[in-house]
Amino acid sequence: MQFIDGGVTAPLGFTANGVLSGIKAGRTAPDTALIYSETPCTAAGVFTKNRVQAEPVKLTRARAALGRAQAVIVNSGNANACTGEQGARAAVRMAAAAAAALHVEEQDVLVCSTGVIGQQLAVERIEAHMAELVSGLSREGHAAASEAILTTDTRAKECAAETEIGGSTVRIGTMAKGSGMIHINMGTMLGFITTDCAITAEMLQKALKESAECTYNCVSVDGDTSTNDTLLILANGRAGNRLIDRRDGDYDAFVSALTAVNTEMAKKIAGDGEGAEHLIECRVSGAVSDASARALAKSVVSSNLVKAACFGKDANWGRILCALGYSGEPFTPEAASVSFVSEYGVATVYERGAPAAFDEEAASRILGAPEVTIAVTLADGSGAGAAWGCDLTYEYVKINGDYRT
Repeated sequence: MQFIDGGVTAPLGFTANGVLSGIKAGRTAPDTALIYSETPCTAAGVFTKNRVQAEPVKLTRARAALGRAQAVIVNSGNANACTGEQGARAAVRMAAAAAAALHVEEQDVLVCSTGVIGQQLAVERIEAHMAELVSGLSREGHAAASEAILTTDTRAKECAAETEIGGSTVRIGTMAKGSGMIHINMGTMLGFITTDCAITAEMLQKALKESAECTYNCVSVDGDTSTNDTLLILANGRAGNRLIDRRDGDYDAFVSALTAVNTEMAKKIAGDGEGAEHLIECRVSGAVSDASARALAKSVVSSNLVKAACFGKDANWGRILCALGYSGEPFTPEAASVSFVSEYGVATVYERGAPAAFDEEAASRILGAPEVTIAVTLADGSGAGAAWGCDLTYEYVKINGDYRT
C-alpha cells in the first residue's frame, strides 16, 4: 500500500465539488460539498451514539442501511440538529435537489450537515446553488469539497492511497472535518471515504466498523460526542477486482489499506483540535487485549489535566497514571512504565511501578515538539493500541466562548 495524491476523487469514477451557498453570514469559502459516483455504489456508515441526533443523521442512517448510494451532499455552517419537523424536511429537500440535478434516485443520495446546533437550515440557499454545484463536478473538485465541509478547522483534511487486491489496483480516497466537539464514539466530526473496490455492502459495513474502532473512535479533542458524527464509505467496484464477499485475504488487504487511511485522518483531526498546538499520541503496549489498550490510551488523551500539562510542557506523569487508573480497564500499576517521545528525544519518567530519574528541562523540550507520543508499557498481556488527542490551550476557550454568537 502507498499513499497517493488526491482525496475523494482519487478512486476511479468519482468526482466532487464545493460552492458557496451563503448558509452562514460572513463566510467567503465554499460551504456546500457534493461527492458523486458515475455508477451506483455499495455503501456503509457508522454514526454518533449521542441520543440527540441531527436530522441528516436520522435520514442518512436509514438510507445507508439499504447498502447503496451514489452521491453525498454536505453543508457546513448549520448542523440541522434539534430542528424538529422543519429540519427533517430540509434534509430531505437537500437530497431531493441533488438527486434531481444528478438524475439519480433520491434514495441514493446521502445527506450530512455540520455547524451550529438549534438553528433552522436555510435549505433554499442550497437548492439555489445546486446547478452550480453539479455542473462543477470534476476529478479536481476534491479540494473545494474538502474546504466546503470545514467549520472551526484551520485546514482541510484529505488523503488517498492505493493497494493491490487480487491482482487489481484498488484506490481509497477520503476527506473529513473535525476540530471541536470531538470525542468520537460512532459509532461535530464528518468523514467521507470513496473506493473503487468491488465489495458487497455487508462486507463493506464490517470493514468500516472494524477500521473505525481502532482509528476514528480513538480520537478525543474535548470529550464532547457530537450530534452529527458520521463516517460514510461508497464503493463503486470500478477497480475490477474479484468481488469481496467473505472474510479472506482480499478482505484483510482492503481493511489494512482502509485502516491506514483512517489512521492518517484520525491524526489530522486530533492535530487540528480547536486551539491546539500539539498532536498527542498515546501508545499502550502489554495490555490484556487490543481493545483494552485502545481504551487505556483514549482515557489518557481525553484527560484535561494531561492535555493541560502537555500545553505547559510539564512532564507530569502522575496525571497519566491517574487517567489509566480511572479508565475502567484492568492493568497492574506496579509493573507500568511511561515515557515521553518526540523528534527531540525520549524521556522515561516512570519505570516498572516507580518514579524514574529524568532531566526536567530535556523532558520539557521533548514535550515542545509539534507531535508528542506518550508511550505506556504494561505487563498484563500482548494487547496494543493507540489514541490521538491534543493539548488544551487558552485559545480553545476563546473559540468556544462565543461560537454561536
